[in-house]
Amino acid sequence: MLILAKSILGLTLGFILAIIVAFLIIPLLKRLKAGQSVSRLINKRHLKKEGTPTIGGLIFIIPPVVAILLLALRGSVTLTSNLIIVLFVFIAYGILGFIDDFLKIWYHNNKGLSTITKLVFQLFIAVVFYTIYKHNGGTTNLEVSLLKINLPLGWFYGIFILFLLVGTTNAVNISDGLDGLCGGLSVMAFLAYGVISWGSDWIVGYDGMAIFCFVLVGSLLGFLLFNTHPARVFMGDTGSLALGGALATVAILTHHELSLAIIGGVFVIEALSSLIQIIAIRKFNTKVFLKAPIHHHFEELGWQEVDIVKVFWVVGFLLAMFGVIYGVWL
Repeated sequence: MLILAKSILGLTLGFILAIIVAFLIIPLLKRLKAGQSVSRLINKRHLKKEGTPTIGGLIFIIPPVVAILLLALRGSVTLTSNLIIVLFVFIAYGILGFIDDFLKIWYHNNKGLSTITKLVFQLFIAVVFYTIYKHNGGTTNLEVSLLKINLPLGWFYGIFILFLLVGTTNAVNISDGLDGLCGGLSVMAFLAYGVISWGSDWIVGYDGMAIFCFVLVGSLLGFLLFNTHPARVFMGDTGSLALGGALATVAILTHHELSLAIIGGVFVIEALSSLIQIIAIRKFNTKVFLKAPIHHHFEELGWQEVDIVKVFWVVGFLLAMFGVIYGVWL
């Protein structure tokens, strides 16, 4: 019962703080004219979203950081090395996304940081994460509990972590294309990893990571009040990069790396659809999808935006629950 109470408290705290932050930030973003520039290459229905405030990821980035610090000050949460790693990656990727969004707003286009520059900084954050992780005795074994396999990867585990962090971050970023889509999918994913974290009691700081996940879930629910169709604010790369980084970090620290492919299954599908489309066009001069990532394909088929989001949310929820079954019981 205590675990349930802490989870509900964290979720409620995150939700309330997100509402407060939203009422402060959204009017400020409007006054600063921090509006989204919409690409003409996307479905024409998106053109009416031109000028919608972006950088809204701050609405769910600030509450978990503030909540964890407040809980730590009153002794309810211990700032362990693992929790500090999660906060570091969450904030660092958020800052990277903020810089990218700021440049897009400043130059009134969708370019922002170059792909190479963004990748270099993503890798740098991942390297810092792995260095702290190793310094604090992090294991380099990859466990497949379902098959009773425990693989000692040694130095290759570092490469695996870099791939997982950068890959997850970009996959979540790619899914941020429809009102409420990325935010809703992230609610499912962090809810699952919150449960998994509570069940990982052999890990230092497992309870802190669980509370972080539930506070973030509450913050995302608060954000979705303003982000579901028609969106009053977009999370921007500020939010999507922070979410992807935190998601991969929690998966790694709880040693449930492979469950990320299930829990974040929709993110994986979104990323794969973009990759397949790029390869098909460049190598075979043809298209597999009408538009990529796959949520735009359904738009081109005539689906309404809200219907696509609902279907993707349902799939995301089912995959997240399967991930919990795999991560906790199997």
